[in-house]
Amino acid sequence: MNTLRSTVVRSTTALRTLTQKTRSIHLNKVEHVARQTEQKRPHVFLGTFTSLSRRFCTAGTATVKGEDTLLKWMLLLIPTATFGLGTWQVKRRQWKMKLIEDLRRLTTSEPIPLPIDPLELNGLEYRRVKVRGQFDHTKELYILPRSPVDPEKEAREAGRLSSSGETGANVITPFHCTDLGITILVNRGYVPKNKIRPETRMKGQTESEVEMVGVVRLTEVRKPFVPPNNVERNSWHYRDLEAMASVVGAQPIFIDADFESTTPGGPIGGQTRVTLRNEHMQYIATWYGLCAATSYMWYAKFIKRIKF
Repeated sequence: MNTLRSTVVRSTTALRTLTQKTRSIHLNKVEHVARQTEQKRPHVFLGTFTSLSRRFCTAGTATVKGEDTLLKWMLLLIPTATFGLGTWQVKRRQWKMKLIEDLRRLTTSEPIPLPIDPLELNGLEYRRVKVRGQFDHTKELYILPRSPVDPEKEAREAGRLSSSGETGANVITPFHCTDLGITILVNRGYVPKNKIRPETRMKGQTESEVEMVGVVRLTEVRKPFVPPNNVERNSWHYRDLEAMASVVGAQPIFIDADFESTTPGGPIGGQTRVTLRNEHMQYIATWYGLCAATSYMWYAKFIKRIKF
């Protein structure tokens, strides 16, 4: 019995010792593996960081290059647009020069008999026509304020806006055409302020039948900042042919008398103002100049790589 007990005790002690040694060996192996892993981790992390850094740098470089390319082609739109605007102004100038030439031809051509068909008249503005008849000075109308037009200067400058500083009025007088049997409106011309009243220029109030040449004018639309016409005060600021004709009992046909119709002491004829401004050469120089400047800057920046 004692022998059996002793054997059991020894076996138990040996088993405990073996278990402890096995556990110790296992722990040592685990610790060794852990140490080796710890030693390898910095290298693994460093490699991973280096790889990611390279990827980010590559992506960043690609992004910068993409943005640079986008900026490059966007900035090229500036010289392209200015070149297009300059070319458009060249075409506009050609159109304006043709229009000025057409007006010059119309206002200097041989006069034709005045047609009374409204549809035909609508296509004859600035056309010279001839009429014969008598003025009715008792129904004068006044368009004011107006400054005098120098016919020679007006033709020479092709309608540039200018003013002498002097102001007065244009005298609009009913004219009964004896050959057509109708009454029209004739702008006899300019008078200064002190000559607006008819009694101050009696020498120019022609009563006999006359033959005269004038330029066809159409009705006007009131422009911004232009006061409305005052019928009661006989104060007109723009040509409203329907209203003017109804006041004096005439047809809505209006002509500007030419300079040759001027009489001593009367209105100065030739007051047709052709207001066509021709400043397209300035615009052409501006747009093409901007095109040249921005083209050079684009070339220097993106081709030569010059820093500004």
